[in-house]
Amino acid sequence: MIDRYEIQETEETPGIILDKSEGIFEFSGKSLPEDANEFFSGIMNWFREYSNDPNRETIISFKMEYFNSSTARKFVEIFIILEDQTSKGNPVKVKWHFLKNDKMMEERGREFSAVVDIPFEFVEY
Repeated sequence: MIDRYEIQETEETPGIILDKSEGIFEFSGKSLPEDANEFFSGIMNWFREYSNDPNRETIISFKMEYFNSSTARKFVEIFIILEDQTSKGNPVKVKWHFLKNDKMMEERGREFSAVVDIPFEFVEY
C-alpha cells in the first residue's frame, strides 16, 4: 500500500491528502472533474487498501467549497468503505468544515451524515 497519496488542488479538482502514517485525511477546495470515475479511481483504490489495515482511529476532514453530484456519489462510496471499517472496531469520524454563511455546504454534510453510520462533526469557520 502507498502510505501517502496526494493530489494538488486545481480549479476543477480538490486538494487531497491521504497520509496513513501521519493520520492526515483531507479533501479541500472544489470538485468538478470531467470524469469523476477516472479522477477518483486511485483514491477509491487507496481507501480499499487502507481499510484492510486501517489506523486505530481515522479522522477525515472535508473542507469543500463546492462539489458536483458525481463527486457526491464518490464521497458516499468513501463513507461506505469507512463505515465498514468502524464495524470492525476502528472508529472513524468525519469533520465537515463549512463557511459561516454557506448553508448549502452545511446541508450537504448533514445529508451525508444521515446516509451513513459514521459520526460527523460540523465545523463552521
